[in-house]
Amino acid sequence: MNTPFDEEPHRRPGLFSRLRASFLTGIVVIAPVWLTIWLIWSVVGWIDSAVLPIIPQRFQPQEYVGINLRGVGVVIFLIFTVLVGWIAKGILGRSLIQIAESLVSRMPVVRSVYSGIKQISETVFAQTERSFEKACLIQYPRRGIWAIGFVSTAAKGEVSERAETGGELLGVFVPTTPNPTSGFLLFFPAEDVILLDMTIEDAAKLVISAGLVYPNEKDPTQPPE
Repeated sequence: MNTPFDEEPHRRPGLFSRLRASFLTGIVVIAPVWLTIWLIWSVVGWIDSAVLPIIPQRFQPQEYVGINLRGVGVVIFLIFTVLVGWIAKGILGRSLIQIAESLVSRMPVVRSVYSGIKQISETVFAQTERSFEKACLIQYPRRGIWAIGFVSTAAKGEVSERAETGGELLGVFVPTTPNPTSGFLLFFPAEDVILLDMTIEDAAKLVISAGLVYPNEKDPTQPPE
């Protein structure tokens, strides 16, 4: 595996240069693993601290095992969430949700906060088949400059009707580097969108790495395997 810190073969670096390259390569290897473990550990601790105080003291796991088991709150939260979701899918659950949302819609400040959080939750967690269809190349922000994008769907409704084009419009999400969760939603004529053979995951890696990781880096002229 090549890294940005590997030394060029025609040079004969000194001891300090070799140690520096090895250290930086080690950081590249260790940092993602350590940050992932730290993030999971922190999230588990945060959920435990929010859930366990709600549980009566006599039902606390610490009362039986004598130690604070990290992750018990996560298990309780998952069980509770599944139970709420199961109830919400039923007729009674849907009716209760509609009644609660109608009450919330009458509260000026609460209404805005609730609707915003609900939209974010539905976008991130909703179990639907909606996803990006293909990775693509588009000319953005002007002709002659190419950017990676993700085709979301064909434009519909008022957007499609009012756009001054005679053909199909495609919605393209253009992500930013190195954070692909932010970006721009743009609508392009279908003929201006070049679909790529690489997968959505490979295109995302290309964006996140700022062009350092190619899915077909052995031979960029060939499609990815």
